Amino acid sequence: MTKATDLRAKSDDQLVEELSSLKREAFNLRFQAATSQLEKPTRVKEVRRDIARIKTLQGERSRSSDK
Repeated sequence: MTKATDLRAKSDDQLVEELSSLKREAFNLRFQAATSQLEKPTRVKEVRRDIARIKTLQGERSRSSDK
């Protein structure tokens, strides 16, 4: 699980890269869940929340740069 303070320290490019990686992981976890091979069901929730944290931070940054 990634903390918001850790994410704030990253650049925009790093956030995009992290988001891409998490989306790929979320896809793989969904695929594992569909085939009943999921080892850590809680990881799905963690990944979804990390994706939401990054998207929230990106939204905050875009709104602050628009002003």
